[in-house]
Amino acid sequence: LGEAKNLPTYPGPNKMRDCYCTVNLDQEEVFRTKIVEKSLCPFYGEDFYCEIPRTFRHLSFYIFDRDVFRRDSIIGKVAIQKEDLQKYHNRDTWFQLQHVDADSEVQGKVHLELRLSEVITDTGVVCHKLATRVLECQGLPIVNGQCDPYATVTLAGPSRQTKVKKKTNNPHFDEVFYFEVTRPSSYNKKSHFDIEDVDEVDKMEIRVDLWNASNLKFGDEFLGELRLPLKFLRQSSSYEAWYFLQPRDNGNKSLKPDDLGSLRLNVVYTEDHVFSSDYYSPLRDLLLKSADVEPVSASAAHILGEVCREKQEAAIPLVRLFLHYGRIVPFISAIANAEVKRTQDPNTIFRGNSLTSKCIDETMKLAGMHYLQVTLKPIIDEICQVHKPCEIDPVKLKDGENLDNNRENLRQYVDRIFTVITKSGVSCPTVMCDIFFSLRESAAKRFQGDLDVRYTAVSSFIFLRFFAPAILSPNLFQLTPHHPDPQTSRTLTLISKTIQTLGSLSKSKSANFKESYMATFYDYFNEQKYADAVKNFLDLISSSGRRDHKSIEQPILLKEGFMIKRAQGRKRFGMKNFKKRWFRLTNHEFTYQKSKGDHPLCSIPIENILAVERLEEESFKMKNMFQVIQPERRVLYIQANNCVEAKDWIDILTKVSQCNKKRLTVYHPSAYLNGHWLCCKATADNTPGCTPCTGGLPANIQLDIDGDRETERIYSLFNLYMPKLEKMQEACGSKSVYDGPEEEEYSTFIIDDPKETYKTLKLIIEGVGTLEQEHAQYKRDKFKKTKYGSQEHPIGDKSFQTYIRQQSEISAHSI
Repeated sequence: LGEAKNLPTYPGPNKMRDCYCTVNLDQEEVFRTKIVEKSLCPFYGEDFYCEIPRTFRHLSFYIFDRDVFRRDSIIGKVAIQKEDLQKYHNRDTWFQLQHVDADSEVQGKVHLELRLSEVITDTGVVCHKLATRVLECQGLPIVNGQCDPYATVTLAGPSRQTKVKKKTNNPHFDEVFYFEVTRPSSYNKKSHFDIEDVDEVDKMEIRVDLWNASNLKFGDEFLGELRLPLKFLRQSSSYEAWYFLQPRDNGNKSLKPDDLGSLRLNVVYTEDHVFSSDYYSPLRDLLLKSADVEPVSASAAHILGEVCREKQEAAIPLVRLFLHYGRIVPFISAIANAEVKRTQDPNTIFRGNSLTSKCIDETMKLAGMHYLQVTLKPIIDEICQVHKPCEIDPVKLKDGENLDNNRENLRQYVDRIFTVITKSGVSCPTVMCDIFFSLRESAAKRFQGDLDVRYTAVSSFIFLRFFAPAILSPNLFQLTPHHPDPQTSRTLTLISKTIQTLGSLSKSKSANFKESYMATFYDYFNEQKYADAVKNFLDLISSSGRRDHKSIEQPILLKEGFMIKRAQGRKRFGMKNFKKRWFRLTNHEFTYQKSKGDHPLCSIPIENILAVERLEEESFKMKNMFQVIQPERRVLYIQANNCVEAKDWIDILTKVSQCNKKRLTVYHPSAYLNGHWLCCKATADNTPGCTPCTGGLPANIQLDIDGDRETERIYSLFNLYMPKLEKMQEACGSKSVYDGPEEEEYSTFIIDDPKETYKTLKLIIEGVGTLEQEHAQYKRDKFKKTKYGSQEHPIGDKSFQTYIRQQSEISAHSI
């Protein structure tokens, strides 16, 4: 939603308006922008994305003028028919605002049955009667929060009315109305109508109007109408069909279209026709094995990134597909590794808009949405509500503002956001941690002389492409409903710049800023403690529970401190008493010793942690206890110093052990004492648990992704870029790729192994061709079976009429 221009002036003395815009499917509002005050050319600049959950006829945009005392008034609307959306796809377009009145606001459909029959009267003469059965309606608009619909049916003369159906926009009426169509005629006439009557019948039409019964003094609201000439009943005496309701034809209104101003929109509309899973098997299998193809540049997924005009286009469906099938980590590891090998300078690692960076961006956006909510949302809400002045550019200071106060306000915000980010490692979703682990490994192997590269490889994503953009534009990450106001936006920009620099770990930070006031402000944060906090945070989020003995990575210390533990009873007759011990957790093992620096008394490898759960207080009458469950039902019971510490340890232990293959699904919430489990009273100490495990952190959420739909999207992209696929195939087959100088037109593709790439391209082109034939066949079959006037395709469905026209042209052409 861009901007509106030249809105009509307000009749009052000030002439300006406070306007907002809504996005509607037909008349149902699905999104609303912020209010832009005192303007006749309001700028919105807001993005809105939605899956369309139902059929619709119009995508509509309404501009409202806010009225504090009365109901907000509509200035005008833009309504785009569904079948026209493709015309405006993905390009900025100015639309003239149209007038809005009750007669033009129509949606929904009605199901009618008409029957024309001969009736013999008592005197033996014949007349013709029309039976009109109003069965039901669907999708009527909700007016002022409810809909109490009724229908009126009219044929020359007074109208008849159905009962009012309360509080429904899908009413079932099933009422029949009888109308006399012709004068009684003599019985021996064989035809239904004599010549005189035929003309009369041809002129007649049955009219069905839908109304909302209103309690307001203004009368009932018009919802739509249907006018049907009776001449079509001459072919058949009975007719039953669904019809789209139409606006009332008010021919006498002539309004200039340009007197309401205009609205700039950019609409991107995609429609996927998805088959059942088996249709996609060959293409899907080819894509999913991309991570295992050597070299990865010869894989189907990498090829998609090469042929798409924008890497983002390829990244979105690829990431969703690989996430759905649990293959995202190996895929991203493979393409990242290949990119790192091509990188010459450690300072430019992952800085380009490559397929790798776009795929990681997309994964973070999908998997990290909940993580952003718990980390940033509370403080961003506060910044948006409190409006503290934070401008530190002396040139932009407003009257009455104090530079030192503003600096202090901004410093406090930066400090708080920095702290919540660097303390949030435990909430970082597992899938992100696993990706960061592989980035860190690849970078450290490639640039062994640069000790910082293992940090910059990860910080270039988590700070530069995740936290900083979310702070800068919180509305794009669902942290705020709307684009923030200019003052808040400026505050967030300054915070984002500082956080980005803090996270970058570059050598001379002040040099990062073009503006001298930013460099001066940054001096507040030029302390070692900030760099250490960033490194600790990056260590935690890029550690992985998956142990890799060949790893060049040193064990990373994640948490340590004193706690009290209960003896595990390793000695047969030993006392099971409680002792204070120094606990230490790395990404490899969990250990405890008598005091800090001593030799460990016990070491539990991370892969042996099968569950970490709270322990009920009744077990030992001790608060803040939790249990670490190991193989063969061995349990380590631990008491933390306070509830916060207990939660921290449980979260971080759960986090590092989340990938373990043998994680338990059930556990005992109480201890095994005096020959039985206190919770379920079972006597055998190896009895399976009686309570489901909590299953880790909410940050590791399952995503609702349809794998078949994503494969269909990828097929559509391959189909769209088929000329490029063929050119790439040509490049592989061309002699120039093997030994001659590279031809200019082929140099845009990365081809490490022409033979392997050629094989994959051949399989892609075959798979896409097969799916294309399936789509064509399906359309032909559907065309044969579809009935115009059915519930799916009511009479008046222009998009279906266009479809029929296209199909008849195609079939005529194929004949």
